[in-house]
Amino acid sequence: MKLAAAALLLLFGAWQVGEGAWIQAKAWLAEGLIARAWVRTLEGEANAKPWPWADTWPVARLSVPKLGIERYVLAGAHGQALAFGPGHASHTVPPGADGNSLIGGHRDTHLAFLGELDPGDEILVERADGQTVSYRVRETYVLHRSELWIASQEGPSRLTLITCWPLDEWQAGGDERYAVVAFRAMNQEVPNRSAARARARAASSSRSRG
Repeated sequence: MKLAAAALLLLFGAWQVGEGAWIQAKAWLAEGLIARAWVRTLEGEANAKPWPWADTWPVARLSVPKLGIERYVLAGAHGQALAFGPGHASHTVPPGADGNSLIGGHRDTHLAFLGELDPGDEILVERADGQTVSYRVRETYVLHRSELWIASQEGPSRLTLITCWPLDEWQAGGDERYAVVAFRAMNQEVPNRSAARARARAASSSRSRG
């Protein structure tokens, strides 16, 4: 009986290892296919899907020199896109364009590095036309998911990266978000804030300290 139980545990452990290896292999394969799709994008192909049945495609390549981070930004902030990389919210301007480009992702995978960013850190965005745009981190916020002002298109050109908060929470879900706002390096003007927006930030800061 003990021998059978030990054998069962051994088989289960082997299956778990195999399962983990398969997940890693799939992630590696997907990253390679997305990278190839990005090359095709730079060559002029529109909506270059990484695999035929994909409902997303790379729209930009994001990198953080300080951390040695590189991520391909995918079209759409929905399930499949977020499973393979940070996703660009389609109702905002494309990354690297004038306006506010909103990019979301999971705190435990592709955007886990957000907590390591400090004001002044550089974020580079390579656009589909091959041009690279430089941004500098200006502000961070903890806010409720209902505070939609963070996606406003008014003000200077900027990049807004959003993930769930707290960053170290193991359970998915929750109503709070963590946002990193980086302004285009050529335009360091701080946007004007309305009284409502200022109150929203104060309320978010209060929650984060509580």
